[in-house]
Amino acid sequence: QVRLVESGGGLVQPGGSLRLSCVASPFGSNYYSIGWFRQAPGKEREGVAVINTIDGTRVYADSVKGRFTIAGDYASGTIYLQMNNLQLEDTANYYCATTERLISDLLEPLWYDYEGRGTQVTVSS
Repeated sequence: QVRLVESGGGLVQPGGSLRLSCVASPFGSNYYSIGWFRQAPGKEREGVAVINTIDGTRVYADSVKGRFTIAGDYASGTIYLQMNNLQLEDTANYYCATTERLISDLLEPLWYDYEGRGTQVTVSS
């Protein structure tokens, strides 16, 4: 069973940047999607950015398009989330997750069977 470990969270001012990392091990071609999700206190989980490992397609939540970039090194099972121009509403616990399912809605958290504990991102002035 795959294990996912995130790092890179922290406290940042509005407009600042952070880079999150996630190591998935063991990671293989049977995991068809891997990406980043977040949950803020009192809110539901939401998909942030996901990679379809079959064709490399990247999808983003509308709220982060143009600010966040997801990248991955599948050979090492490592993915990254570069977050620029962070805003107060980006404050959340960010976790990475993966699935062996073939799914169409890549940003729907319910379809992801394996997830890490997450790393906290706090945007505050």
